[in-house]
Amino acid sequence: MIVLSRNRTEVLLKIVASGFAFPVVEIPRWERLAENLTAAVKEDWGCDAICLFTLECSPEDRTSNVDRYEVMECWRGRGIAAGTMWAPISSLTSNSFLNPEEFRTFEECLHRSNGYESDQSSPFARRGWLSDLRDWTAHVIRPLGLELTGPLRQYNACPAFNLIRFETTGPAVWFKAVGEPNLREFPVTLKLAEQFPKYLPAMLGTRPDWHGWLSCEVEGASLANERDIGQWEKAATELARLQIESVAKTESILDVGAHDLRTKTLSGRVQPFLTVIAQLMEKQTKIPPPVLSRADLRLLGVRIEDSLALLGELGIPDALGHLDLNPGNIIVSAGRCAFIDWAEAHVGHPFMSFEYLLEHYRRAIGTDVALESRLAMSYSAPWRQLLSSEIIADALARAPLAAAFAYAAGNDAWNDHERRKDAKIAGHFRSLARRMNREAMQFTDRSSPCLS
Repeated sequence: MIVLSRNRTEVLLKIVASGFAFPVVEIPRWERLAENLTAAVKEDWGCDAICLFTLECSPEDRTSNVDRYEVMECWRGRGIAAGTMWAPISSLTSNSFLNPEEFRTFEECLHRSNGYESDQSSPFARRGWLSDLRDWTAHVIRPLGLELTGPLRQYNACPAFNLIRFETTGPAVWFKAVGEPNLREFPVTLKLAEQFPKYLPAMLGTRPDWHGWLSCEVEGASLANERDIGQWEKAATELARLQIESVAKTESILDVGAHDLRTKTLSGRVQPFLTVIAQLMEKQTKIPPPVLSRADLRLLGVRIEDSLALLGELGIPDALGHLDLNPGNIIVSAGRCAFIDWAEAHVGHPFMSFEYLLEHYRRAIGTDVALESRLAMSYSAPWRQLLSSEIIADALARAPLAAAFAYAAGNDAWNDHERRKDAKIAGHFRSLARRMNREAMQFTDRSSPCLS
């Protein structure tokens, strides 16, 4: 960690035998970087700090197996723990550090920091941005009879993106700002909050210059912490109700940047997508998992196109969907169910979103045919106002393959040549193709869920 003072004239350093070193924190795998780092700085060094940006070091610059440096700013508190000190930046040279490579890393940090000061696309790496945000937040919530109480928690951070929870004298408020490649989340979230206030957190204010917004914390519990099937059933029912309400508003949702995943649009992506997958399959070096041949992929393409055509023939209207419908993005309480994080909002066949919810249920709770049937019944109940039980059953049976394809081809990542060079991303798309192939082969054997 490279922790700068608020005025950026000093830096927090560990005092070691032959000089200085930067403090080190180990972050558990899969946990949030910003949340863990800010907590560690507070606990170990008595400093309220925020994350600014990450320095990635090249292999030749790595020291002591540390290859990532997070640049932070202390905005409150200057406690000094044993074995540390706030060193004036102007006094530091390569001889000041136990490992001179860390001084070169520090010089890169300062160079990047100075560059961000004039970069309008990176507001959250500039000096004093948190003070600006706190003042604006206090101004927004004051007419509601609320005041900031001091504590805040930063969950995610980078120069163009931030997610912060502020405690107040009443309910907490959340500030979120987005940058590329998720800029669409800003106008989409504003539109959905306006059109469907029952299903999204209440919008309190916006910062268009930061592509950010302030919302009120939703009372309730994240579905990620729920194993009660009743709570999952409630989420499924409310998802269906939200989608039914959205049917008449799909054009306005598309207009603000939601993904177009209507069946006709998806059909046009089948062959280009599978051409890319064929190239990725031919680059696979390890077996297992199995490699799908070009003949396998041609047959898969026919099956995907048939699946999309069959879904379209059922006459179910397009509706709002959520490609990232994981339980952490669903808040359930006694009075309502709220859906958050709409970066992957789309318009398309509504039953695909239920497939994503069902998949997360299987991962969280396990496979149980009887409980999955209950979840399908809960989702289906509101749709019975518009559709027959037979059409609903057909849609539930046909949706898995289409949903898998929409998830894989729903944004432009698969068509990004540079991203596909990443071995993990290439492997991810090969895995998705194998999943689609399994769904295609299982379709004829899949029985429709019992909904009566």
